[in-house]
Amino acid sequence: MNPFDLPSAVADASTYQRTVAHLRARGIVLPRFSELAAPATMPSGARALAEAADRNAPDARNLFGLHWFNEAATLAGRTVPAHIELPSSITGVPARIVVMLGRHFPMIQAHKVLAAYACLAPRLVTGTFDPTHHRAVWPSTGNYCRGGVAISRILGCHGVAVLPGGMSAERFNWLEKWVTDPADIVRTPGTESNVKEIYDACAVMAKDESNFILNQFSEFPNYLGHYAVTGAAAGALFEALSAGAPGLRLAAFVAGTGSAGTLGAGDHLKETYGARIVAMEPVECPTLLYNGFGEHNIQGIGDKHVPLIHNVTNTDIVAGVSDAASDDLALLFGTPAGRAYLAERRGVDTATLAGLAALGLSGIGNVLAAIKTARRLDLGVEDVILTIATDGSELYPSELAAHLTKKGGRYDQIDAAEAFGQHLLGAGADHVLELDHRDRQRVFNLGYYTWVEQQGISVEDFERRRNQSFWRGLRTHLDVFDELITRMNRDIGNVQAA
Repeated sequence: MNPFDLPSAVADASTYQRTVAHLRARGIVLPRFSELAAPATMPSGARALAEAADRNAPDARNLFGLHWFNEAATLAGRTVPAHIELPSSITGVPARIVVMLGRHFPMIQAHKVLAAYACLAPRLVTGTFDPTHHRAVWPSTGNYCRGGVAISRILGCHGVAVLPGGMSAERFNWLEKWVTDPADIVRTPGTESNVKEIYDACAVMAKDESNFILNQFSEFPNYLGHYAVTGAAAGALFEALSAGAPGLRLAAFVAGTGSAGTLGAGDHLKETYGARIVAMEPVECPTLLYNGFGEHNIQGIGDKHVPLIHNVTNTDIVAGVSDAASDDLALLFGTPAGRAYLAERRGVDTATLAGLAALGLSGIGNVLAAIKTARRLDLGVEDVILTIATDGSELYPSELAAHLTKKGGRYDQIDAAEAFGQHLLGAGADHVLELDHRDRQRVFNLGYYTWVEQQGISVEDFERRRNQSFWRGLRTHLDVFDELITRMNRDIGNVQAA
């Protein structure tokens, strides 16, 4: 499949009809992207379905919960995504750093289930993917493949997870309970930085025509889903912050590199509010920063390459974060001794402590990148940085235990004070690069080696991503997808929530 050939009409009428019959038998209704972007616009029947769903099961009603407003908060009289705002006593900077929480997404407690739906839905509604025949293959560094397996279970199709064998035990424990066959968990060599090995495994699997590869790193609907849904949610949060404090400026949006899907929300926020787009990456594998390579433990961020769906020439800053910092802060936020230090010595309130304890490793990395950005740009009290905690601490007890073992098996308030001083108060603006035209072209060119030389993308297709007109043109597909989803729901006949 050429990732540039986005489906825009029914490609195979017989496959489409089989899909309609299959989904009708399972009582499935598909949410539109516009509804996930603004859940309040969903028909009351759809909202009732989502509220009644078993959030931890492959319940079809969870499809209408694939948005940021689960466990929603109220701010300035408005409904906003679940989030925490970090006080300057934690960040050491005057800028307001606000973190949207992905752990409230259903089934996988991570926002990648949205990306999985975004990648598969356009294939379903155009008769490109046949749930009665195809195996949905989900290459990932951990959360996307879990989201894909969850969506596959809901649809009653065969889902296959492909991920590095060195990821956290909790990811594999979850997968073992959700796949229909243990062989549907494909472990590739390495950890976060070994994305090519994932691609190589998928290339072998793609030789079987029944395997349908949904590669988040090259599926433009991943970008579009976050542009529309995550971008709108972040915008709603900023609007509510502004309503309570006129004069605020959205200075930046920070997200880890990963598949670069979440960075698509930055394009929405830049167009609407002028926010800078900041890509966080580990300094142990500084691909964007220094053309570098290496290994790291900020789980959820595949690297050593530039994703095809990364709008590089619209990215403003790259901020490097060390996994030593994210691992140490996971102990500070996640242990009784660490929380006692924050409460007693730093005056952190109970609600903020609970929010910090819920952050996963990549969320902590994003917070550190936000702090570095605030320092680099000398941001003040009227500046807001929005960022994402893609998942929660539930996925990392084994990693926490392993890091504690490295420290000798004990953790007290002295350790907590050292971590706080070194990684929060001492977090400077090192490994932060403001991208000028030449830097953007350098990073863009890095992608050539993965996508043209290794993955067979034509030079012409690769090059047209360099211009913003390409990305603006992509967004017209969102309305097309919604029209096709509406048509399929009508043909299914399950219109009580459509």
